[in-house]
Amino acid sequence: MNQIEIRTTKKEGILDITTEVERSIEGSGVALIYTPHTTASLILNEAESGLLQDLLNALERIVPANEQYRHNKIDNNASAHIKASILGNAVVVPFENGKLQLGTWQRVLFVEFDGPRMRKVFVKRL
Repeated sequence: MNQIEIRTTKKEGILDITTEVERSIEGSGVALIYTPHTTASLILNEAESGLLQDLLNALERIVPANEQYRHNKIDNNASAHIKASILGNAVVVPFENGKLQLGTWQRVLFVEFDGPRMRKVFVKRL
């Protein structure tokens, strides 16, 4: 299993980690790409900046940060946990000769909801 370290710089944001994932695989198979954090997610989608902001805006409308969540009494990040739960923390992608077999516009995207932080992503060949 390989590990990728990510330093996020904003409270919320989306980073394209496709290149880093491809650097961590060789040969052919299926890659499980997983993050062990409860306030971050991994998704497959287009990395166009407008779409990425639209996604963050839509999640904010669904799970507003300024709600009176019970968990906020502990560490004031309940909305981050809920958003991450909606998107999930892993993706599975086939790869051939060290190249992810993604659709034309697909990228592996790391979504931060509680930054800035140091984050980990694990890549495991299945």
